[in-house]
Amino acid sequence: MQRCCSSVLPRLAAPAKAAAPISATPARKSIHDIAITRTGKPIIRVPGGGRSSLGGHTVTVFGASGFLGRYIVNRLARVGCNVIVPYREEMAKRHLKVSGDLGRVNFIEFDLRNTQSIEESVRHSDIVFNLIGRDYPTKNFSFEDVHIEGTQRIVESVAKYDVDRYIHISSYNADPRSPSEFFSTKGQGEVEARAIFPETTIVRPAPMYGFEDRLLHSLASGRDFLSANGRKQKFWPVHVIDVGRALEAIAYDDHTAGQTFELYGPREYSKEQIAHLIAKMILKEWPHINLPKAIAKPLAGALNKLWWPTYCADDIEREFIDQAIDRTAKTFADLNLTPVELDEVAFHYLRDYRSNRYYDLPPMTEREKREERKYMHVIEDM
Repeated sequence: MQRCCSSVLPRLAAPAKAAAPISATPARKSIHDIAITRTGKPIIRVPGGGRSSLGGHTVTVFGASGFLGRYIVNRLARVGCNVIVPYREEMAKRHLKVSGDLGRVNFIEFDLRNTQSIEESVRHSDIVFNLIGRDYPTKNFSFEDVHIEGTQRIVESVAKYDVDRYIHISSYNADPRSPSEFFSTKGQGEVEARAIFPETTIVRPAPMYGFEDRLLHSLASGRDFLSANGRKQKFWPVHVIDVGRALEAIAYDDHTAGQTFELYGPREYSKEQIAHLIAKMILKEWPHINLPKAIAKPLAGALNKLWWPTYCADDIEREFIDQAIDRTAKTFADLNLTPVELDEVAFHYLRDYRSNRYYDLPPMTEREKREERKYMHVIEDM
């Protein structure tokens, strides 16, 4: 067979390319290559970064399978950060896999009492979030085991591998002197974190609400029927999405290292006011039992041992402690964020609790609107 002439002819030399002009100034690096360091330099983020962009950070999120965890994992993974999720239960973390592109969310099995597994989770990271917390004691973990000893092991591992940023998610009313065991161990956990790693950023969210919360859904479903303080406890509920946005902003801003943030909503409510608001939205009011503290506390303790999560004795203790705002701490305003009002978004989470007879109601008449305004004034005055 005759060979193609192009295969036997010598290859012609390609024309030489003109040399690129030498610039007096070095080429400017893309701003998304800037990584968090301890130099205090501000972090400039790429506007409009999508799921396929490269975030440049490796982030470990302890407690990612909880209520708040899924929101921060989603915000980090969708902009290309490599997110490491330490987990205990195989089935509890599956939903996080689709939070980012393939390979962005990685799982590693760990035990809070196993220091080696914790070190393996943080050794390659430049940011570590600790969202681990327990609202009630179990047969395996007490409040002290989780909030104090667990925090010590995590922070010691962070310090050992010289991680750039450690962000510790505590709780509102965290105080080592609190009569509540939950609040006191959370407060002591803050002390331990700062003692081991002084650059710890402490974040204290108020009670959060959203699709998986234990605030709106407990009241709307009728599960939260027992109290000892007549639902008079006052706090500033905050949207979990707002807290997720704030944590993302804190992680990317090196100036927040060593600071304390109180993240709370724009308005104070009592639990009774929230219950009335929910009843108005779902057009149903559940019965409520108020017992003396001397009876409710041991009853709640017995329920916790029988089955959890239901009630625990410390839940009753916390009912008598209103949220106290630390005015020296920074807030959403310092992050240029504005939290949403509870009554503006609550119906989005509560509409499924309405009976099908009232699910699609016609628009309110003018008379009904006047009655609605009167009702809201009554709630504001409570």
